[in-house]
Amino acid sequence: MKAIMVMFDTLNRHMLSPYGGPDWIHTPNFKRLAERTAVFDNSYVGSMPCMPARRELHTGRHNFLHRSWGPLEPFDDSAIELMGDAGVYTHLVTDHQHYWEDGGGTYHTRYNSFELIRGQEGDPWKGEVRTPDGPLLDHLHPIAKKMVRQDRINRKYIREQEQFPQARTFAGGLEFIESNYLEDNWYLQIETFDPHEPFYSPAEFKERYSHDYEGTLADWPIYGPVTEEPEDIRHMRFEYAALLSMCDHYLGQVLDTMDRLDLWQDTLLIVNTDHGFLLGEHDQWAKCVQPFYNEVAHTPLFIWDPRTGIQNERRQSLVQMIDLPATLLDFFDIERPKDMQGRSLRRTIEADVPIREVALFGIHGGHINVTDKRYVYMRAAVTTDNQPLYDYTLMPTHMRSRFAPEELKQLELAEPFTFTKQIKPLRIPAQTRGNLHDFATLLFDLIHDPEQATPLHDPEVEARLVELMIELMQDNDAPKEQYERLGLGVPSLQ
Repeated sequence: MKAIMVMFDTLNRHMLSPYGGPDWIHTPNFKRLAERTAVFDNSYVGSMPCMPARRELHTGRHNFLHRSWGPLEPFDDSAIELMGDAGVYTHLVTDHQHYWEDGGGTYHTRYNSFELIRGQEGDPWKGEVRTPDGPLLDHLHPIAKKMVRQDRINRKYIREQEQFPQARTFAGGLEFIESNYLEDNWYLQIETFDPHEPFYSPAEFKERYSHDYEGTLADWPIYGPVTEEPEDIRHMRFEYAALLSMCDHYLGQVLDTMDRLDLWQDTLLIVNTDHGFLLGEHDQWAKCVQPFYNEVAHTPLFIWDPRTGIQNERRQSLVQMIDLPATLLDFFDIERPKDMQGRSLRRTIEADVPIREVALFGIHGGHINVTDKRYVYMRAAVTTDNQPLYDYTLMPTHMRSRFAPEELKQLELAEPFTFTKQIKPLRIPAQTRGNLHDFATLLFDLIHDPEQATPLHDPEVEARLVELMIELMQDNDAPKEQYERLGLGVPSLQ
């Protein structure tokens, strides 16, 4: 048996044709994919954003209640590593540059082999001492400004379509398939950073969305409220659509290869993403600095399981990223670790058998959210300083840096959690997400208000969802201060 995962970053469900995307966006291969797979209509994020989601992909449990962005922990069970230990050859090819930053350095080494493609976003790839031409957006945060500078340099080396990191990533994945399709027991993860911002794509894809535009917004929106004009939003959506069509093109190459080599007979195919992106909806850009509206939280998911033969069917069950490692282990007949909370989707694919009543999702220090498919409840902090909040980790690194000595001076040993294998983690006061204090607790009815335009006031529904939220937090052995931060009033249960 073989398995292939094609993982995109920032893939917007509502812009794909199988999910009712607009006619002007060209995604024929996603439509073709939907005809060959089970299409999940209620897939939701878990831990946000990139590397927290990838920790879930390995461990099958949520990251965001205990820790912010960071590496795999020494006590984590990696499904990828477990597959390798059981004799399944695992290979990763990716242009997702966060894997070689401080906060992502333990993920790609869990695979038997890996290929890292350089050049995406602000990847410190090509070196130039001289400041590149063009405005460097002095109003940006210094880290963002540094990324913009590096991106300007990188693009000098990314001109032709075959030079783009996405193209090279898929070429590497297809090379692996061509070299190994006659072998058995392997897992291939083709993971591209696209269509993550900046929305840089080859001319042949931009031409499909040619439009008149005289503004100054390029292809990299600044996270937060929209301050630009409607024509700027329209322009950015065209830039995203061009990159999305590029993703569709290379997805088609994977489908072509599976057709030509008849891999559908014995190969599991999962096509997924970590989250979506706001392109002006709710008057917001991007993610993480605002609540996780469905444009971000409600994700596309397609699965072909050759054991079931289910294709061109929709599935309504509530699923999340934490279910994918369990599904992979089940496919290769490997026992699921006791700390893995996700469930195999085999029976859900077969007959839409539900695996959960409600899904929990969020970001460390932000709203904690639950959905039962009908409602989405977003619980905000009640404390004005968003405290207390701690990181529990044995790997004290942020996204692009180690924890500073000033942070580590405040650390103490915490008692073990249920999933830390009797190991006491470090307990370190965490950086807060103060910008989210602009947003209160929110409740939305997805049937009567699918665009989440008008918050609902319904104490009975809220009380029911709070009870479910507390149950899930307890199941995840959430730290007691998370209840205090949210005003849930149950720290004594910890």
